[in-house]
Amino acid sequence: MSMKPAPTRDGFGEELALIGKENRNVVVVSADLEDATRAEYFKKACPDRFFTMGIAEQDMIGMAAGLASEGFVAVTNSFAVFLTNRAYDQIRMDICYNNLNVKLAATHAGITVGEDGASAQCLEDIAIMRVLPNMKVLCPMDTIEAKKATRAMLAEKGPFYIRLSRAPLPVVTDEATPFTIGKANIMRQGKDVSVIACGVMVAEALAAAEELAKENISVRVVNMHTIKPLDVDAVMACAKETGAVVTAEEHQVAGGLGSAVAEALVQSVPVPVEMVGMRDAFGQTGTPDQLMKFYKLKSVDIAAAVRKVIQRKKG
Repeated sequence: MSMKPAPTRDGFGEELALIGKENRNVVVVSADLEDATRAEYFKKACPDRFFTMGIAEQDMIGMAAGLASEGFVAVTNSFAVFLTNRAYDQIRMDICYNNLNVKLAATHAGITVGEDGASAQCLEDIAIMRVLPNMKVLCPMDTIEAKKATRAMLAEKGPFYIRLSRAPLPVVTDEATPFTIGKANIMRQGKDVSVIACGVMVAEALAAAEELAKENISVRVVNMHTIKPLDVDAVMACAKETGAVVTAEEHQVAGGLGSAVAEALVQSVPVPVEMVGMRDAFGQTGTPDQLMKFYKLKSVDIAAAVRKVIQRKKG
């Protein structure tokens, strides 16, 4: 890896500021957390198109909906736990029901928020966002991919939710790595099992695949950066070609990436599936690495799930 680990929120903030200079139709509405979300980069670059609502997430969504209804590309930002939970009714009715061109940028998602504890660690956001009609859901794996995802979602009309990290994540992709909304990337080829992951879990899956290769287990690693619309074709190909699937996400296993993959498979190519993720639990205070280990979200846990699903495949 040529770059040191970096939070995906940094990639979002940097690319948003660049796009703001290019496109005067882009506006940003904030709820007093633009420093932490990195939307402050846009604020410094384009102060005349930055609006702050104070600590009022519902008002932020309403304001963004109004701007979008007048033809602007409206970007909102906050911590994932505040954006999705406090403003859910407004997101549902103001944005999704009207299919408005509003982008929801949620930082501080998942257990890797770390020391802020359970109240700030949003672990259900993918589930409640992907169930909304018209909403698209993105979860980039590193800061380079976050830049590409930011540019892509601003170029496409309609509601988007992008899930971003506070913690530095390993940089695995580069400028040449493709990014297309709704199109998964195969990060490593394999024939025995497919690990379909998103966000921080892609790097963990690659580490697991490297270790399992020493046991002559060939693991395909798929970066499912778009949870909705899911790349169903890629999921089907994984099932048909490897015969077993493991999903890995920094999110509740209920309703998230694992559920989306299982929903697709059960309707067409049912194969053994194991899911790595949070299991009906809140987080707690700790460093990101401590929490990833405690809640069994590391490469060793993905490797254990791979061994288990292969046994089920043989059985």
